[in-house]
Amino acid sequence: MQNIISWGSVLLVADVAMALGVTIHAILWKRDSRSVIAWVGLAWLAPLLGTCAYICFGINRIQRKAHALKRKNPKHDGLDPRLSEAHLQQVEQFLEHYPSLAGLAMAGRNLTERALVAGNRVEPLVNGDEAYPRMIAAIDQAQQSVSLLSYIFDSDRSGEAFFAALVAAHERGVAVRVLVDDIGSKYSRPNMVRRLRQAGVTAAAFLPTRIPLPRYANLRNHRKILVVDGSLGFTGGTNIREGHQLSLNPKHPVQCLHFELQGPIVSQLQDVFATDWSFTTGEQLHGESWFPEQPLVGDVWARGIEDGPDEDFEKLSDLIVAALASARHRIRIVTPYFLPNASLIQALNVAALRGVAVEIYLPAANNIAVVQWAAMAQLGQLLEKGCRVHCTPPPFDHTKLMVVDDMWSFIGSTNWDPRSLRLNFEFNVECYDLKLARELNALMDAKATEAREVTLAEVHRRGLLVRLRDGAARLLTPYL
Repeated sequence: MQNIISWGSVLLVADVAMALGVTIHAILWKRDSRSVIAWVGLAWLAPLLGTCAYICFGINRIQRKAHALKRKNPKHDGLDPRLSEAHLQQVEQFLEHYPSLAGLAMAGRNLTERALVAGNRVEPLVNGDEAYPRMIAAIDQAQQSVSLLSYIFDSDRSGEAFFAALVAAHERGVAVRVLVDDIGSKYSRPNMVRRLRQAGVTAAAFLPTRIPLPRYANLRNHRKILVVDGSLGFTGGTNIREGHQLSLNPKHPVQCLHFELQGPIVSQLQDVFATDWSFTTGEQLHGESWFPEQPLVGDVWARGIEDGPDEDFEKLSDLIVAALASARHRIRIVTPYFLPNASLIQALNVAALRGVAVEIYLPAANNIAVVQWAAMAQLGQLLEKGCRVHCTPPPFDHTKLMVVDDMWSFIGSTNWDPRSLRLNFEFNVECYDLKLARELNALMDAKATEAREVTLAEVHRRGLLVRLRDGAARLLTPYL
């Protein structure tokens, strides 16, 4: 009995000490007061388990020494290319007609220390049916280098086509580097990273999770980047899995949007990949095969925006707030997961109160039920102020897109939820171009014709049990 009491005392003291440690760390390092309260409460109310959960999932910051990893080659450090008279005239017209977006461009520069580069071509690719053939064809035509980063790379029908193309490129002497998030690489069997290595392709998993304490299990690389010969790039929201390729009639079909890019912006895609690759493997990528001179090939001004729980913390959410504040006429948003924090909700509401038309497109049936419940609990705050919310029919819409004033487009991997905006490593591109915005607006117009608008009355009509369920789910927002 005495031994039992003694061990009980030891565990009690250990639990109090660890809970106190969690409390001190959360108060000092966490910026979101709701997150502080949630984690501190869990640490004290769930003996030992709460502390273990915090160690595994609650320590969100990781120091990658990103500035030390940035390569200093002037060919790809984001400096403005030499501009023609036509481009200078384009700048003058832009400043005259879109003075508010000129301020947004400055915000992007201050947040990222990257230049807004001219002379790019950006082409939207709908679903894997358009994106995958173009990506695979680019890999098949590669002569010097291929760099591929994906959150998910499945061993399925779509993944097999990429696997074959990457192996063939390696066998004909192309330098191939493949980086897949460690959690994302485990979505299917056999593991694609392992298969690529066995085939001789240089591949790595980002932030491997290790048992029993997977310290970084909650910090995932959600970026999707493909760069071929340093001059042709692809990015967006599409993972490599057959669900995105609707022509295959997959069991779980998913709509999405990806983009093909050419011009100086591709060097910024490559720079982000190279930083992640260097962090993961220690190998530095440099030279003409990875960072060639980039010609001016189009009319889009663009800038890459990376974000993550490191030195790039909350850059995307800051830029989104800046974009909402800059809007004068219309804001259109498409996202699969919509759990904005209080500052984003306020920014959306203030834009609507200023007379800006705010349109938000969400999936009618989310693939994660608890996210849909939590989102529904927040919609009333937006509808009350004049924002309009539309639910799009299946298949599940995984598109991530934002267009402001029919001129500024925001494309990439980011969702409107805490995981994307605070925990994940993400990559987006801001684009300034009327033609591109028109193309993206046309895609959203097509969604609008099939979508159902959510009304405030509908939100208020939910039954008591449904509202309790949704409200309870909303409490989980910091972890979703």
